[in-house]
Amino acid sequence: MKNNQPKVSIIAPSYNSEQFISLTIDSVISQSHKDWEMIIVDDCSTDNTTIIVENYIKKYPEFSIELIKNNSNLGPALTRNRAIEKAKGRFIAFLDTDDLWKHNKLEVQLRFMKENNYKFTCSYFSQIDENNNFIKDVTDIPSKISYNNLLTANKVGCLTAIYDTEYFGKVLMDNIKKRQDFALWLKLLKKIDYVYCTPEILAEYRVRNNSVSSNKFKLVKYHWFIYKDIEKLGVLKSFVLTIVYIYKTLNSKL
Repeated sequence: MKNNQPKVSIIAPSYNSEQFISLTIDSVISQSHKDWEMIIVDDCSTDNTTIIVENYIKKYPEFSIELIKNNSNLGPALTRNRAIEKAKGRFIAFLDTDDLWKHNKLEVQLRFMKENNYKFTCSYFSQIDENNNFIKDVTDIPSKISYNNLLTANKVGCLTAIYDTEYFGKVLMDNIKKRQDFALWLKLLKKIDYVYCTPEILAEYRVRNNSVSSNKFKLVKYHWFIYKDIEKLGVLKSFVLTIVYIYKTLNSKL
């Protein structure tokens, strides 16, 4: 509900999301934890995405839903950064506008963080298709993941991640086309030992046919760039880590 200092700021980038964004917003409105703000930053959609969001804002004035429109197409990283910069909440959470949260997502995960004094967490999640049909549960996520663990396999689903700005401050994403979330997790894990996984399925990730991230082999070049140019791990280590990524992709059940 409306609050000058909400506990959670939900970072929600949108681009041509008219098919799914209503379900995404509904999953936030239905949260059992009500102390949140949802910042939707639209990256120059050409469909009815912004009209749908504006209608929600009018229909539900009691909730803190804000729409920001980019003047030009900035891409997902800079679009998310605009929302992070605007955020007023202690906790930063991420939710793309085609994904969904379980109704108790924030309540369960925030309690997990508070009880254990964790500053950066994720959770299990499910995969669904474009017609909302269940694909599979993703529960093969370690209870804790270090920087070195994450380098070889990104197990943190963006739609499940929450970090505490009282500990980290506001940490922004690097401006790369894909895997900017992976680069952000690595940045956070340079400041803390582990990201901890809430051992419950708290979200639903939508696998879309036209998504670049739906083909893991297309993402190899982004991993190479992150290893070599952002993390500055050197050519040899970057090459080895990229080979490990390819190997794990070939043997992945996801």
